[in-house]
Amino acid sequence: MKSETIHNVEIPKIGFGTWSVGGGSTPKPSEDGHWLSVLRSALELGYSHFDTAEEYAKGHAETLLGRAVQASGLKRETLFITTKVWPNHLQYDDLLGACQGSLDRLAMDYIDLYLIHWPSESVPLKESFRALNQLVREGKVRHVGVSNFDLTLLKEAQTRSETPILTNQVPYNLADRSYAQNGVLEYCQQNDILVTAYWPVKSSSLRLDNAMQAIAAAHSATPQQIALAWLAAQTRLITIPMSANPKHQAENLQAADIVLSVEEMAQLD
Repeated sequence: MKSETIHNVEIPKIGFGTWSVGGGSTPKPSEDGHWLSVLRSALELGYSHFDTAEEYAKGHAETLLGRAVQASGLKRETLFITTKVWPNHLQYDDLLGACQGSLDRLAMDYIDLYLIHWPSESVPLKESFRALNQLVREGKVRHVGVSNFDLTLLKEAQTRSETPILTNQVPYNLADRSYAQNGVLEYCQQNDILVTAYWPVKSSSLRLDNAMQAIAAAHSATPQQIALAWLAAQTRLITIPMSANPKHQAENLQAADIVLSVEEMAQLD
């Protein structure tokens, strides 16, 4: 598996997203058995980076991820866990409490990467990073980052953080280049900040693209794998697809090892 090493941290090119795990926007405990099976499959296949958030199923996704990790028997240090704080918890005391809530649900002593999920229009970054910096000093958080930040906010976050901003998590895929067009992607690549691409695959557009179909056939791969391979080929970029299907989970994980030619990358670009 290819990886990105940044600020002495090695993170796989392909991680596992957990939006919809546990119920999507609301918790659905009746589905726990299904989702624990999904997470167990991902762990057994070799996924080591898991991305979640306190907002996913109102915290239930974190709970299920923690249960799956405990049941796996894997050592905590072999995994890289990302979670995110929701905008209504960005005041200093609220953020400290939100982090402890995530730790309790995950049943873990520390979070590898803690992100501001969305910027707030009412809480200044200075206030939020006062808490994030404190969490790093206490060892509850190893690294900090942001999500859905434009270039102006990203630069401000860098000035407020006592440690390097590890990532900006944004929507980015073959059909959505908005964060390349607004300068965020290039800035991150030039300033040692990872871009974490969420929504990495839009299947409907892939099925209708003749060039994509031809490239996929040349690599004995699916169009979805080629879309992920295109992302994995880019420097300072990782991605977090999600699938409940073990076959598709395995295909997603393998996509990082597909080597696209210069000509194929140009076609996709």
